[in-house]
Amino acid sequence: MGLFDAVLGNASKIDAKAVESEFSRLLAPGEAVEHAYQLLRDSFVFTNRRLVLVDKQGLSGKKVEYHSIPYKSITHFSIETAGTFDLDAELKIWIAGVAAPLCKQFNKRLNIYEVQAVLASYVLR
Repeated sequence: MGLFDAVLGNASKIDAKAVESEFSRLLAPGEAVEHAYQLLRDSFVFTNRRLVLVDKQGLSGKKVEYHSIPYKSITHFSIETAGTFDLDAELKIWIAGVAAPLCKQFNKRLNIYEVQAVLASYVLR
């Protein structure tokens, strides 16, 4: 991930196995990390059971908040592909009981269709 992408808040794909070892204390028995994406300091992780949003706080980033969203709580989602002048793609996820969607931006190098397919494979069961 380039510095320019990080400053803009765009996400890039990171190694799922590295994330799984880092998250070993958070995962339930039988739960595995399938895909992971990282922003400047924050990240979001798709497991075989839920979506985990990681919010690093403070200057040092040592304080971390983990948001777990079961796939069954996701009511719908959308993607917006990158264009000629708009260089980032966007994923929006609506969660039951929350009016505003969760929005994440991806740089043009990341395949937004892959991210959508991962999410769809769990939400549309």
